[in-house]
Amino acid sequence: MQKGKITNSLSKREIEVVSYLELEGKRFFVRGDVERFFSSRNVMNFHFHRLMKKGRIIKINREKYYLVPIQAYHGKWSEHPFVVADEMCNGKKYCIGGKSAAHYWGLIEQIPAETEVFSMDRQGRKEFFGFTIRFRRVRKLPPHVKISVQGHAVLMATKEESRKWK
Repeated sequence: MQKGKITNSLSKREIEVVSYLELEGKRFFVRGDVERFFSSRNVMNFHFHRLMKKGRIIKINREKYYLVPIQAYHGKWSEHPFVVADEMCNGKKYCIGGKSAAHYWGLIEQIPAETEVFSMDRQGRKEFFGFTIRFRRVRKLPPHVKISVQGHAVLMATKEESRKWK
């Protein structure tokens, strides 16, 4: 069996951690999920730094990471922007709105260039997997509902609220 390029570049411990996360089906994970593989916090920091440098994990927020799956072709992979936004906000104090919500509800046909997220905590732009998420800080979230995107619960502005962006 020929070894792939990615397998050659990962250490034994890194392969162990990546395969554990893949077997558990954890694409989004926190350090606590894998701390049992490391003898100390410094060793864990070292391996996380190497995995980020190799493009195997991506830091999503302060404590959350995304595992680029082994089946990713040349390390290129994409996740749905709504799911990434939900994970970045830890599932609370946000909702997807603007033209992104209008497109989701079928009010406009144009696919938005960036995903708009109304958040009570975050602001600014973040780029992941070739798409842009734009956070707009608000004091009060617009009316929203919980929807399912790829089996993941996401908060989306209601259809009536999205009509503003038509």
